[in-house]
Amino acid sequence: MAAAPAVLRRLPVAVLAAVALSRPAGAAAPRPIGETDLFRFVWVADPQISPDGRRVAFVRVTVNEKKDGYDTTVWIVDADGAQAPRPLTTGPQDLAPRWSPDGRRVAFTRAVEKAGKLQPPQLYVMAMDGGEARALTDLPKGAGSPSWSPDGRTIAFTSTTSAKDLERAAGGRKTASGEEDRESDVKVVTRAGYRSNGRGFLDTARPGHVWTVAVVDGPDKPAPRQVTSGEFEEASPDFSPDGARIFLVSNRVKEPSYASPDSDVFAVPAAGGEPTQVASIEGTIGEFTLSADGRRIVFQGVPRGEPVRSYDQPELYVADVGSSAAPRLLTGAYDADVGGGLTGDQRAPRGSLGAGPVWTADGASVIVRTADHGRANLHRVDLASGKLEALTTGDQEVVAYSATPDGARLALVISTPTDVGDLFVLDATPGKGPAAGAAAAAPRRLTRFNEALCEELQLATPEEITYPSFDGKTIQAWILKPPGFDPQKRYPLILNIHGGPHAAYGATFDHEFQWMAAKGYVVLYPNPRGSTSYGQEFGNVIQYRYPGDDARDLMAGVDVLVKRGLVDEAHLGVTGGSGGGVLTNWLITQTRRFAAAVSQRSIADWAGFWYTTDFTLFRPNWFKGAPWEDPRDYAARSPITFVTDIHTPLMLIEGDADLRTPPADGGEQLFRALKYLHRPVVMVRFPEESHELSRSGKPWHRVERLRHIVGWFDKYLQGKTVEGYDVP
Repeated sequence: MAAAPAVLRRLPVAVLAAVALSRPAGAAAPRPIGETDLFRFVWVADPQISPDGRRVAFVRVTVNEKKDGYDTTVWIVDADGAQAPRPLTTGPQDLAPRWSPDGRRVAFTRAVEKAGKLQPPQLYVMAMDGGEARALTDLPKGAGSPSWSPDGRTIAFTSTTSAKDLERAAGGRKTASGEEDRESDVKVVTRAGYRSNGRGFLDTARPGHVWTVAVVDGPDKPAPRQVTSGEFEEASPDFSPDGARIFLVSNRVKEPSYASPDSDVFAVPAAGGEPTQVASIEGTIGEFTLSADGRRIVFQGVPRGEPVRSYDQPELYVADVGSSAAPRLLTGAYDADVGGGLTGDQRAPRGSLGAGPVWTADGASVIVRTADHGRANLHRVDLASGKLEALTTGDQEVVAYSATPDGARLALVISTPTDVGDLFVLDATPGKGPAAGAAAAAPRRLTRFNEALCEELQLATPEEITYPSFDGKTIQAWILKPPGFDPQKRYPLILNIHGGPHAAYGATFDHEFQWMAAKGYVVLYPNPRGSTSYGQEFGNVIQYRYPGDDARDLMAGVDVLVKRGLVDEAHLGVTGGSGGGVLTNWLITQTRRFAAAVSQRSIADWAGFWYTTDFTLFRPNWFKGAPWEDPRDYAARSPITFVTDIHTPLMLIEGDADLRTPPADGGEQLFRALKYLHRPVVMVRFPEESHELSRSGKPWHRVERLRHIVGWFDKYLQGKTVEGYDVP
């Protein structure tokens, strides 16, 4: 890209006009971003660097506007950037690339369409010296999470395929009368957590297990072999360095809802057998990595607080494999999120975004991602002292990464407030970071998929602010201003509240914010108390008080912008999704300062939510007991209790397949109540959409969602004529 446009994208909007004067004659002036620019975005997922560090395979995600979905293809690029990125597979539904140990082959998963229906993904392998991809599996329920053995002869993977599925596929399941055994679609529910947002009803008769398949040359397709069995699910298989065992993560509790959240690392002989526990904490274990000699394991875990907390901060641990000693906490002195990221609407909507711990070659330290005050960067953690050294810095989010076996080179996906996210490579030489007195490590950019689009656009650079809340607690927030911002003018405001409630906004790209600013709004997006990346106490302080003081943090931010003369106090809007929808509902019961509100995928009645959400609230993390044990507390924090105080025109956005915040306990209640009260309210329903509508829903639904949000604000904050919202 030419120097002038590259600089242009990083300038505050206040100076865009001046920069435009220096553009070459005849060059088109940058335009405001549009909602349908989403269709042109290219996302990078699952970066996988080759064992020798010379190439990176990754998933390239694009919108298929015709099918109103997403295409995924495995691409490859040289780590020196000498050649342009190029497709490795044909797609359109290829995911999870994994290099063989010798770097001569790449395994991946592919889902094909038959009779107009997408089939379960199967495992494929492709030689890097040419030839077509070859299928390794044909299991009725598909295959996922591939992992190569050290000798490159076997791939471990996961599948929910059962013995009955295999028999039916072979035509061997017969009834006593000789007829083909019909698989019933009737569900018998025995667990309290019986469904999951995005997945639907859970089939406990088909837990995910670890399988292996031999990788052989020639047309023969060896039959996959099931390694684990039983009633418990296993995930994240990874071979030991000697190939004798497969390590995995599992929660081996029959009714998880009755116990505290827990998952441990187990190992099972590669030939099959009973898993044995390798590492355990009082809490959940996430991504893990074995040392080169297989004697130690590092992992990211979330320890359980006692007494029970609403928010438990993730940490980094190390354990000796085969030892009965408890894992050692490495980051106890670091009060931020190990492995944490930021929330936004432009992570890749398909494909994984791995961000696990990485061993350095000398085994003396581990590289991890941390989320700290609205930024997500890489740090090296010294195993002896627990001291952290920054490897990357700046206003950005390291979204995903992988490393060479010696940890010397990493492939990264990095996003900034003005960059959707592209692929980078980082040489992580020990002692070269800021802690050693040198300049910060500088990742080298390998892809520029969104560059041409971004050169067309006026992308606003957010202004970071901090302000004191009602009790003096410091709150961090960001402001996006409209293109051509006039400091003498007061603009309508959109207060945008993140969900969670334990999540964090920050230095990452968000299309929604950029488009709202382009439509003439000042956008304020704060991290109130309860947000992650600010330490254990800040995150947990809202326990048993949500919503409450966090709402006061938000209003303090609004007051700052009003006092600065940035916004018109008569034209304030508020919106948020999930936990942000809860706070939107709450705020308009507490104040009439907002001229319009849009509540997305929200909760109005906490008692109803307790009974119907896809996860259980059996532990006293948000409430101290069940609804019948303390009905006054549930009512006191439920917006529906105060519905008669809502006079703000309200739009409610709901996904019909949302199992996380079921519409019946959120928007539907408020809509019916406000209609009864003859208050201005509309409800917008999105068919087949889950709780992930804004992040990975159908592309056209994502665009229509943005149009409805801004259309409602245009009507009530800017006095525009907008069709479809007239309230009878």
